[in-house]
Formats: sequence, structure tokens, C-alpha cells
Amino acid sequence: MAWQELADLPFARALAPHEASLAAGESYDGAHFDQAELDGADASGSNFLECAFTGVTLQDTRLDRVQLSDVWLHNTRLLGVSLARTGWRDVTLTGVVMAGVEMFGSALRRVTFDRCKMDAVNFRDCDLTDVTFDGCMLREVDFGAARITRSSFPRSKLTATTLTRVTLDRVDLRGAELGLTVDPTSLRGAIVTTAQLIDMAPVLAEGIGIIVEDQ
Repeated sequence: MAWQELADLPFARALAPHEASLAAGESYDGAHFDQAELDGADASGSNFLECAFTGVTLQDTRLDRVQLSDVWLHNTRLLGVSLARTGWRDVTLTGVVMAGVEMFGSALRRVTFDRCKMDAVNFRDCDLTDVTFDGCMLREVDFGAARITRSSFPRSKLTATTLTRVTLDRVDLRGAELGLTVDPTSLRGAIVTTAQLIDMAPVLAEGIGIIVEDQ
């Protein structure tokens, strides 16, 4: 599930333009937010069902505890947004920029990040199941203590990405450029290529306390 265009959405015909700002504790059903600036808004505890965000900027926006189901975000900017303890199901983000976003304690299921740029995004203590990071750039992204299942990172570049105290189950890192911070057991359950394993050898050795000194 990776919607590329607005017309691809199974609920496209049901979408209606939403002109008002966001409010806390609301239910948004079939809302299309287009070319809007929602800076400083508070939509904590709201529900978004079959919604679309296109060309939207959310800066310093509070979205704690929101629930997103069948939601599409395209060419949208999330800057300093709080998305802590949120629930995501069947969500696609394409061409989205995320910087300084707090997502700790969230649950993501069947989510696709398509050609997204992430800088200093906090996924600590999250549950990620069937999540795909396709062609993404991840810089200083923190997955510490997260539980990641049946997820993949094809064609993505991970720079200074933290994978400490994580629980991995069938996490496919093949095809990704890896720049990781790990602990001795954090990559248990990951799938990598031989070349990736060789590249990571110094990091893994350091993590388990092996001193490598060539005579």
C-alpha cells in the first residue's frame, strides 16, 4: 500500500476541502487539507479517517494521541511537531519532510514512508509493524527501545541512526546505506547482505568490546 497520487486513494471521491484550522479532540472524516499552514495548532486527541494532506506545513503543532487511519500526506512539512503516543494504520507519506518530530510511544501498522527526509525524528519506544522506509533519508533518527516487525528500508540512507535496545523481527536492511549506532544485541532479527555485515564489523566489534589490533 503506497499511494502516489491523490487519484490513487480509494476514498478520493469522498474527500472534501477543509478550510478551518485544527482543533483538539475532533473527528476529521474525508477531510482534504491542501496548501495550508497549520502552524501552532493543537489537534491533540483527534481522529483522522480517510484524510489527505497535500502541500501542507505543520510547524510547532500538537498532535499528541491522534489516531490516523487511511491517511495520505504528500509534499507536506512537519517541523517541530509533537506526535507522541499516536496510532497509525494504513498511512502513506510521500515526499514528506520531518524535522524535530516527536513520535515516541506510538504504534505504526502498514505505514509507508516514500522518499521522505527525516532529521532528528524520535521513534523511541514505538511499535512499528509492516512499515516501509522507501528511498528515504534518515539523519539522527532515534529508534531506541522500539519494537520493529516485518519492516524494510529499501534504497534508504541511514546516517547517525540509533538502534539501541531495539527488538527486531524480520527487519530487512538490504538495499540501505547504513550508518548506525547499535549495542551488542540490537541487530538480532535483522536481514543484511554480506557486504553490509563487513561494513558494520567495526561497529559490531566495538559494541561487544572486541579490540582489533593488527600486528
